[in-house]
Amino acid sequence: MATERKYSDAVWRWARRAVSVGWKLAIIAVVAAVVVYRLRYAPVVVDSQVAALSTITSEVTGTGTLEARVSAIISPKISGLITQVLADQGDRVTKGQILATLYDGDLREQVEIAKADLAATEAGVDRGAADIRSAEATAVLARAVYGRDAQLASQKVVSQEDLEKSRQQRDVAEAQLKRARAVKVEIDRQVVKGKATLRDYEEHLADTKIVSPFDGLVVSRSREPGDIAVPGSEILQIISTEEMWVSAWVDETAMASLAVGQPARIVFRSQPGKFYQGTVARMAPLADRETREFLVDVMVKDLPQVWAVGQRAEVYIQTAKKDQALLVPQRAIVWQKGRSGLFVNHAGHAQWRMVTLGLRGAETVEVTEGLNTGESVIWLHDPKAKPLSEGRAVVSKGSP
Repeated sequence: MATERKYSDAVWRWARRAVSVGWKLAIIAVVAAVVVYRLRYAPVVVDSQVAALSTITSEVTGTGTLEARVSAIISPKISGLITQVLADQGDRVTKGQILATLYDGDLREQVEIAKADLAATEAGVDRGAADIRSAEATAVLARAVYGRDAQLASQKVVSQEDLEKSRQQRDVAEAQLKRARAVKVEIDRQVVKGKATLRDYEEHLADTKIVSPFDGLVVSRSREPGDIAVPGSEILQIISTEEMWVSAWVDETAMASLAVGQPARIVFRSQPGKFYQGTVARMAPLADRETREFLVDVMVKDLPQVWAVGQRAEVYIQTAKKDQALLVPQRAIVWQKGRSGLFVNHAGHAQWRMVTLGLRGAETVEVTEGLNTGESVIWLHDPKAKPLSEGRAVVSKGSP
């Protein structure tokens, strides 16, 4: 009897353990089934867009700064004390306009002294010319007298002593003429030297007035009255606003697709929602060895109402344009082993397509093979979710 009771208790304990384990296994199986279903079979939320024909523009992007093609540092040619600065930042100036002046008192005095010296020297020119004329007349007379005495001496009418005397008078007259001519040459040289000295002082005096080399805009002012300025030191900086461009750094991989004259869009960071039209003006044939970028200057046709030289901007250079291109969002493209593809919604399930891409735009890309017009292209709504797979059930959230 006791043996049967022990056997019955053992069976009962075993049955209870079996039921407990069974329930646990059942719960695990249900949870596993739910997980498998959610991972493999539950619909995934996707964004979608119908592939349609439209116009696409291929663009190359770059970032740079607004610069003026023509600029100048306003600096004196001579050293001096600044007495006036007649322009300030933001002022428009014209070619030849006086922008600053230096103290000119000493130079004015030097100019007046040089003028007086030149006048005195030029007065000697007339005296020198008169002396030459007088010496020439004396020499002519002395030559004639000597010639007559020489003829009479040959006839024994004039003595040798008188002939020697007339020869000496002739030689003295010739020497005086030669001296008069030399004095005139020296006076002429002094006049040339005096004129050069006066011109030099006048040029230095003119250099005390610093003028604008072209029509432009003052962008900076570095000096004030009372400062000492030397050649090369900046007083003002001006630019010409006739030609303004954005000097943008572009990746060297885009070099082959760029050309002078291509249209471009420019976005200043001060106005991120507005585009300004531009044109590629020139490309530097030199790439940065570190960043592997090169400079492209894009001429700006219109500027914002408020702008500054050196402000940052993005440029979008149009390299190609195509009408009636089959377009899909770039975020829908998936790359696998170097091949491009995408998913389409086929009867509520993801279907993989290998596609060939064409032109790339800012947000869209052209599909040249592998996709038909009107098909619904899909991509994960949550970019952090597990990637789509062939046959996965999807539910579309709609167009983005």
